[in-house]
Amino acid sequence: MEKERNTTKGLNKQHWESVKTSDSWMVFKIMSEFVNGYDKLSKTGPCVTIFGSARTKPDSKYYKLAEEIAYKLTQFGLGVITGGGPGIMEAGNKGAQKGKGVSVGANIELEFEQHPNPYIDADKLVTFDYFFVRKVMFMKYSQGFVVMPGGFGTFDELFEAITLIQTKKIFKFPIVLVGKKFWTGLIEWIKEVVMEEEHNISPKDLDLIYIVDTADEAVKVIEDFYLKYVLKPNF
Repeated sequence: MEKERNTTKGLNKQHWESVKTSDSWMVFKIMSEFVNGYDKLSKTGPCVTIFGSARTKPDSKYYKLAEEIAYKLTQFGLGVITGGGPGIMEAGNKGAQKGKGVSVGANIELEFEQHPNPYIDADKLVTFDYFFVRKVMFMKYSQGFVVMPGGFGTFDELFEAITLIQTKKIFKFPIVLVGKKFWTGLIEWIKEVVMEEEHNISPKDLDLIYIVDTADEAVKVIEDFYLKYVLKPNF
């Protein structure tokens, strides 16, 4: 029994030594993703990122709405960044391409449901292994967020942006939530419980969040914001 315990300890030590070595080399992979992302996205010009579910079908009203918003953004002179996959992401890139604007895809390699859509500019597709590197690119190269209905990934990206603006790690930019039926309950809970009952945020933390229902409303929020402020990168 004692011999077995000693053998197990030896195996555990070997395992953790291997993990530490692997973690050290992983830094270079992460660095390469940052360098590749910075190199490609720094050349895109001012863009708005459109977020939303990868599971949204082309016949969904939200798919069509995301496509229309993307098209209208390009007519205002803005490019569009998406997560590069299907669903809302595809709709955003499709609308940008239709408007002859910049169409960027920051794709992520997953075991399910994620593959680059065909509406991304050939020289503006970047594929990542790490979600956190990908999110840095969204924050760094966006002048606004249009957030369509989605799941955990969409919520993660939304709250990341709010947190970075709240803590002044990035410049303020407009965050437009599309779909009043989908988003109103969440925002009311944040205001009534998180802000008013628990005092965990201040009223100004929600100043840049807008809830709209139409493409014209979504684009107008961004247009009005940049009639007051100069477009600039978030770094």
